Amino acid sequence: MTTRETKINLMGLSLPKMQAFFLELGEKPFRASQTLKWMHQRGVIDIDAMTDISKPLREKMKAVAEIRLPKITQEFRSVDGSCKWIVQVESGSSVEMVFIPEAGRGTLCISSQAGCILDCSFCATGKQGFNSNLTVAEIIGQLWWANEKLAGFGVKPAQEWSEDGKPAQNSRPVSNVVMMGMGEPLLNFDNVMDALTLMMEDQAYGLSKRRVTISTSGVVPAIDRLKDYTDASLAVSLHAPNDLLRNELVPINKKYPIKELLRSVSGYMDGLSDRRVPVIEYTLIAGVNDHRQHARELAQLLKDFPCKINLIPFNPFALSDYRRPSSTSISNFRQILHEAGYTVTVRTTRADDIGAACGQLVGEVGDNTRRSQRYRDAAEAQNEGSGKSGTAPEGTGKRFSKTDNLAVAVDRPAV
Repeated sequence: MTTRETKINLMGLSLPKMQAFFLELGEKPFRASQTLKWMHQRGVIDIDAMTDISKPLREKMKAVAEIRLPKITQEFRSVDGSCKWIVQVESGSSVEMVFIPEAGRGTLCISSQAGCILDCSFCATGKQGFNSNLTVAEIIGQLWWANEKLAGFGVKPAQEWSEDGKPAQNSRPVSNVVMMGMGEPLLNFDNVMDALTLMMEDQAYGLSKRRVTISTSGVVPAIDRLKDYTDASLAVSLHAPNDLLRNELVPINKKYPIKELLRSVSGYMDGLSDRRVPVIEYTLIAGVNDHRQHARELAQLLKDFPCKINLIPFNPFALSDYRRPSSTSISNFRQILHEAGYTVTVRTTRADDIGAACGQLVGEVGDNTRRSQRYRDAAEAQNEGSGKSGTAPEGTGKRFSKTDNLAVAVDRPAV
């Protein structure tokens, strides 16, 4: 007997897998395109409402399959137009996604894991430990919900926006997707690849390969595999110009050092059919990696590596004593790179009034690693020793509650 636990969730099926599903039912493959359009272009998640599919086939589908989405439990809207949603997944954890409208685009930042296996020192997500990989349905479901919440369905993909930064008439508000929310996307490789396929599938969301970006901390074996699965854009969380410093900020560098990482990224970019370049993400932390010499070293490191550079001023969060750099430090760093010939952008802090600024995502994670408890214990011990109360070490600035903030690194992929 088929139960809810054994039913196939159609929300998580790419076009090839949906075609295989219908072949198993003894049906023609074109039924897959019909079903994808119902779910992802019309927003219909009731099989009985798919009126161009015969009733006998609908009954056959319902016997073995269903359409199941993650749950939206909270919504926050910023004064700058950004939106943040708390998304509950089947593991019981909650993750966060955020939509940021800008002139010429509307970017949705999507999570791929509940928590993060990695423990980058400047990111709040890593301090939460790790619970689970998200399923394909839970990843693509975030895009489904954003479309539903922002504009509803029945409109065209927003491939072009008007000069005033608004979607073209009768088009969806989400024009860009970045895999930069909770988690390391390439450590949930298969599910993320299927979700990307749906994002770019003409029968589903129809997003351009230039408008879908994977951000990675440097999982080299997975980057080496990418070319066989996708041609999405790529962003690399570098954050340091040398291995010694990057080992401290991004611990995975001890396993896959910078030279190996850049080699792997170059191999992927060289295999693309167009002239896209990766984006190098560099979080500027006061007194840690924001000196002029760091900028000069970064310029030298990347001199034979075509790329764009996105500088991200650090945003404080509880359990970190890092500080945001001064405006002068940011300007000096950018100027050195600019004079060396690089295209450099400085990420503007957005949606901090709803806790959606870069680097602050925490969600609500059932931590299997006990890492989050260790960090809380260490912070409390530090504060007790200094006679202070609370859980945030000195220097963290604004203090956030567990579901108050989102570590979303919204990049600006090439248009």
